[in-house]
Amino acid sequence: MTEPSAQEHTTTQHSSANVEVDTSYENDSSYGDELSSYSTSLTSSVLDYRHENGRRYHKYRDGSYLLPNDEAENDRLDMLHELCLEVLHRKLYLAPIGKPQRVIDLATGTGLWAIDFADSHPQAEVIGCDLSPIQPTLVPPNVKFLVDDIESEWAYERDPFDFIHARYLAFSIKDFGKLIKQCYRSVKPGGWVEFQDWDGYPYSEDGSLDDTGFQRYYDEANNAFEKAGYEVRPGPKLEEWFQDAGFVNIHVEKFQIPHGVWPKDKHLKKVGTWFQAQSEAGLEAGALAALTRYEQWTKEEVILLASQARADGRKRNVHALFDFYIVYGQRPES
Repeated sequence: MTEPSAQEHTTTQHSSANVEVDTSYENDSSYGDELSSYSTSLTSSVLDYRHENGRRYHKYRDGSYLLPNDEAENDRLDMLHELCLEVLHRKLYLAPIGKPQRVIDLATGTGLWAIDFADSHPQAEVIGCDLSPIQPTLVPPNVKFLVDDIESEWAYERDPFDFIHARYLAFSIKDFGKLIKQCYRSVKPGGWVEFQDWDGYPYSEDGSLDDTGFQRYYDEANNAFEKAGYEVRPGPKLEEWFQDAGFVNIHVEKFQIPHGVWPKDKHLKKVGTWFQAQSEAGLEAGALAALTRYEQWTKEEVILLASQARADGRKRNVHALFDFYIVYGQRPES
């Protein structure tokens, strides 16, 4: 991969032409135990979960993250991991990182990215941090997980990283600019930071999304998240935040992600299948806390909204798309 000059920024648009609809489709060994995998003591506030509307939520820093952390949600996060691997043709990252010695995965979720990275980079010490201790108990010897709030002040600068990775933090973070500046301070000179994230509003190229239950779901849910102070469309803003933090050699790639199996292109059809599977698994979970806590919706009203979105999302003539961005940058050597 050829690196751009220090102040050059590059943007790659994937599938910039309209996504063609498939009109023929009819839609009907060295593993440690649990204690050694965590670098912080798990206090009762970490393990004591909040239960609400039939879902389980984190209790540590209660309320700072509005999606569940139960088994159903963890399964959805694992599907998202597979989706990203499919989008990137089995790559875990795009930054030209070389052979890093110290790596952190922010908001690691179920920890699959950190585990896969540790397996493929045995020379690296890999840390995954999250608000919830939901990661597997059997992990490679060079990965460990800690419970932490990445929007609080870090202590990581004392031993900076070669590579900092973060993925789909939309709907989770209130101040991306501050977080990315924190990353800049915590990465070594010459080190890389990569964020992979969404523009959380769907669209269609043919108007087929207009006035659908699918569109209404995102209008209502996203509005609730935004009113609560969360950033729901960080993807298109990442480049500016990287520039403001002081990164150079910034590279931007944008991918169109279809919802469903309607594209004619085989790769996009497979990507769309994964995206629809995780989406349908997460429609209720994604809106329950935001709408019931901040907009006074009832559980039943959220379930109905999600059901209408699911039904319209399955229609053969609804061609929803989301934009997914990957942005990486380097801290200057000096």
